[in-house]
Amino acid sequence: IFFSVRWPIGCSPGASRAAMLQPRELDSLLGMLNDSTQSFETIVSTFNKTFAKSEFKVGCVICMLLQDQALTLTQRLVGFYILYDIYRRNDSGGGSGRNDPLTTTPFVPIVLDTIERTDNDKERKFLLQFLTTPPKDLPKQSVEGFLERFNPADTLSLPDLDAFRRMHIEGAPKVNPGKGAAVRPILQATGTDRHWGIDWSQEQEGASAESIDERELTLHGYEPPFVRTVPPLLEPDANELNWLNVPIMAEPVWDYSMCADTSLGSEVRELIAQAVTVPLQYPQQQIVMNGLQQDAKLVYHCGLNPKKLPELVENNPLIAIEVLLNLMNSSQITEYLSALVGMEMSLHSMEVVNRLTTLVDLPSEFVHLYIANCISSCENIKEKYMQNRLVRLVCVFLQSLIRNKIINVQDLFIEVQAFCIEFSRIREAASLFRLLKTLENQPT
Repeated sequence: IFFSVRWPIGCSPGASRAAMLQPRELDSLLGMLNDSTQSFETIVSTFNKTFAKSEFKVGCVICMLLQDQALTLTQRLVGFYILYDIYRRNDSGGGSGRNDPLTTTPFVPIVLDTIERTDNDKERKFLLQFLTTPPKDLPKQSVEGFLERFNPADTLSLPDLDAFRRMHIEGAPKVNPGKGAAVRPILQATGTDRHWGIDWSQEQEGASAESIDERELTLHGYEPPFVRTVPPLLEPDANELNWLNVPIMAEPVWDYSMCADTSLGSEVRELIAQAVTVPLQYPQQQIVMNGLQQDAKLVYHCGLNPKKLPELVENNPLIAIEVLLNLMNSSQITEYLSALVGMEMSLHSMEVVNRLTTLVDLPSEFVHLYIANCISSCENIKEKYMQNRLVRLVCVFLQSLIRNKIINVQDLFIEVQAFCIEFSRIREAASLFRLLKTLENQPT
């Protein structure tokens, strides 16, 4: 069982860590390696079409995956056959003998090392075929077919692998000693103990695009450092350097947050001043509502006055309701209610009045005056569409007040009835008129 211990990318001095395959190409390669039902020649044909111009680079990636023990048995057999096909085809045109591929391909060492070290007889038998002449029917076989035909009773005789290594070394190009001493930036840790919460006894899974970092698939290894002595320091000459002594001009920076009022009351005052001009976001509204509920006296110190109330109602009706509720017991409530009655009728103003009537007992004269103002606004507006829209809102508003028994319909019966008759063409007005007639016929 193997576990990859990866060194940090870029740990080798001067080594570039450019990935050899893009994620999409790596997915295609792993898909071919996982195919255990297709014949080897079919897989190789697909490989040649997919990686027509990068066979050697992909072959190097397969070698890395084999060396890092990142592949299952099926993936390894397919990968070795692809490597064999690459150097077999590359040497078929100019080779002078049977052993020429052993001196020209860089994939020979991984094959010889695997034959020598593997504990799997199936894999060893599969690789021994490449050192001689493979069976003619091997390209027609699949991985499943080869594994089914394998007979454990067959005796596998190993040839002189050192002879093959010497043959390869004699024909291989010379490599820079520093580059040749480089090692792969991945180490395999083996064992049967449990470390870091990992059970090494579990069977290793095959390679997948999620388990492989494409940056690790690189030809750059971890090279030994080039050790050299530190050069001696020479005595400086008096005329050699001219030092510039730049004076430090430090300027004080004022902290404007120092002594600032960061209390909840200060934040509520700032938000209420802002709420008069623009609608607040929901979190800001919650800060104001919670602040007013925790300290009802904040409403007297927030800078709000009756003249600003209409703008607060239009921009933030919920905050206006909370402010008026806190002012109900004050001597200024009459001025605020007068400002609410005198403002231009709108959906938000009706929403504020409707909520107030359900939460507290408002003076009846205020409610009657507001209703009269609504009826007058509907009658005076000239634009038909806006007039019909406001009439519907007023009718729904009046029905809510009547059904909740907030107003005594007998006090405004004549005005409301005349309003319904004038706008009887509107469905909501006709519905309000029927409600009035129903209440008129009921015994008092």
